Amino acid sequence: MKSASKFEKVAARCWNLLNEGKPFTPIFVIGTMLLFHVGALTEWYSAAALFQSFLYVIPLLVIYYLFDFPLFLRNYLWVPFVVFLIIWNDTNLGLLFFSIGLYFFFTVFFWGTLYYHLRIGTSWLNFTRFWKLVMKNSDSTSGNAQEQLPKFLLVLSLWESIFTKIAFGTSVEFLSIVIFYIFIFVFALILHRNLFDWKPNMYSGYTREHFAEPDKSISDKVIVIVIDGMRKERFYEANTPFLDYLKDNGTEYLNMETVYPARTVVCFSSMFTGTYPMEHGIHSNMVWKLGIKVESVFDSLRKVGKKGRLFGCAHLVDSMGSDVETFTAVMHNDKVDSAIMERAKKIMKEQDPDLLIVQMIATDQTGHSRGVLYDEYLQKIHEADGLIKDFVEWMTEEGKMHNTTLFICADHGQADGIGGHGHLDEGERFVPFFVHGPKIAKGKKVEGKHSLVSLAPTLAYLLGAPFPSHSRGKVLLDSIEQKDEKANG
Repeated sequence: MKSASKFEKVAARCWNLLNEGKPFTPIFVIGTMLLFHVGALTEWYSAAALFQSFLYVIPLLVIYYLFDFPLFLRNYLWVPFVVFLIIWNDTNLGLLFFSIGLYFFFTVFFWGTLYYHLRIGTSWLNFTRFWKLVMKNSDSTSGNAQEQLPKFLLVLSLWESIFTKIAFGTSVEFLSIVIFYIFIFVFALILHRNLFDWKPNMYSGYTREHFAEPDKSISDKVIVIVIDGMRKERFYEANTPFLDYLKDNGTEYLNMETVYPARTVVCFSSMFTGTYPMEHGIHSNMVWKLGIKVESVFDSLRKVGKKGRLFGCAHLVDSMGSDVETFTAVMHNDKVDSAIMERAKKIMKEQDPDLLIVQMIATDQTGHSRGVLYDEYLQKIHEADGLIKDFVEWMTEEGKMHNTTLFICADHGQADGIGGHGHLDEGERFVPFFVHGPKIAKGKKVEGKHSLVSLAPTLAYLLGAPFPSHSRGKVLLDSIEQKDEKANG
């Protein structure tokens, strides 16, 4: 399997500018306005007026960048637009219809059809389903129509109104605009402080304050297979005989919670540092400053002369750097997971790491391109089951499973719509998570709530390494049969 090329890594970062909701809004607004007024750019005076009027809407774009409007909060985004219509009563219907048409062209045809066809082989007719997914989507991407529409309609309307006044030499009501912005800022602040209350609770204190660091390893090797975007209840509905065997003969965590925002790079950063975005510094898939700010489990292993490897897609390099071996995500979705697991075998054979983390992506990509409530999604989970069975059997034949602990989990679930994940809608928050191995309790179901940040310290504990410096997660001792007596839980 090919590694992600330098071009693919750069392309992935560029795509995130359009995929992530926050950077998309200003990019889309600017692009739409320039296209709509392309003729004005040929005249110096009109072009200057367009640029000058843009300066007036920058504060509004900043407000929309600073504040999320997750799930039902996005309904309140229509309030500022309605207030604008009442006070100014000034709209360009042509611009608004043009922007709506351009938005759905981008999301439904360019993204949902052309992009997915070229990248993972989705049908040219994918637009017949994708438009429904965009309308239902609740996550923090540009494909969240119910969030993006009221945002860009307001910014474009205000920008057009100011541009028209400047172009015709009419005075701009500067004070009214300032008051309007203050209203929107206070309105957003009140909403977030009083209604935005579903973020997961964070663990206080560091792992080392509650758990004794191990003085010896429990497992010789640990394998973590992350089935990206596997929704919990859909996993239970899928035909997965081998994964069922692992969880029934190991320890299953029934209430394992992901982190907020539930974006892939954020989740992986938290899973393998043991802490939250506020500390590791990764807040979305769009990583402005490369690299996590804290130690990872890979750093912990190096301290005791052990090696870890993460085999994943290109944008995980943005946070984990050289500890990631990449694979190309430009491959037909029916073949990508098979190629990933074959390459995972090669990594184990050639590099023999003490910790191997593998990201399987076909389930997630099917959710994004076709939705999670269809048979295609269950089929991808079923295929993952067979590939994991084949990998474990190969590991056994190679003599590498004698004292190896196996973790199977998802980094986040997926909501309705385009496999949404980010805002923790239904289907995103709790993920499948189970452990299997010779030192792991068999047939155990843990019902208490846990967090994915517990993965890093648990990996360190099993491999006899110190906890990552900022790890806050709990060591999952209730899954380990032979506990270190020093651990005080």
